[in-house]
Amino acid sequence: MTKTKDIILKLKEVKKEKGLSLDKILLLMEQEGYFLSKSTIGRVFEKGSENNSFRYEDTIIPLANVLLDVDNIETDDDPDTKAYKAMLKIKKELIQELKAELDQEKVKYSEKLAEETEKFQRSLDFATHQITLKDKRIDQLMSDNTKLVNHILDCPFRKNCHED
Repeated sequence: MTKTKDIILKLKEVKKEKGLSLDKILLLMEQEGYFLSKSTIGRVFEKGSENNSFRYEDTIIPLANVLLDVDNIETDDDPDTKAYKAMLKIKKELIQELKAELDQEKVKYSEKLAEETEKFQRSLDFATHQITLKDKRIDQLMSDNTKLVNHILDCPFRKNCHED
């Protein structure tokens, strides 16, 4: 499979062959609806940049689309260019598929999270209800206990017992 290093070298070769300046590349990018900063484009084309790490989808693919016209494999393209275009096209499609899978997984995760949150909320509501019932029962028992204590304190026999 074509490595990013090879693609950057091919981009440099095309830039040199066509005599493109960074400003011209920037203009071509904007015309095609891609937006990269001039400094990013400059970093891709500086000496030794093929050994650097670039965001493939955000930097390399847009540059390749514009400079190599990846979507159009021409019959007069040399074999290397055809291979680069084909590989870039495959990588681009793979990235789109992976993005779609990621979006599906995000939806599944959100659904699972909502389900778990709802389940937790039901458990929390049940526990809160149980605590409320226990609080009412404790209040009732305390009230009954107070009544019993008051009955004991008001008991006429109790008074007689203490007089002796």
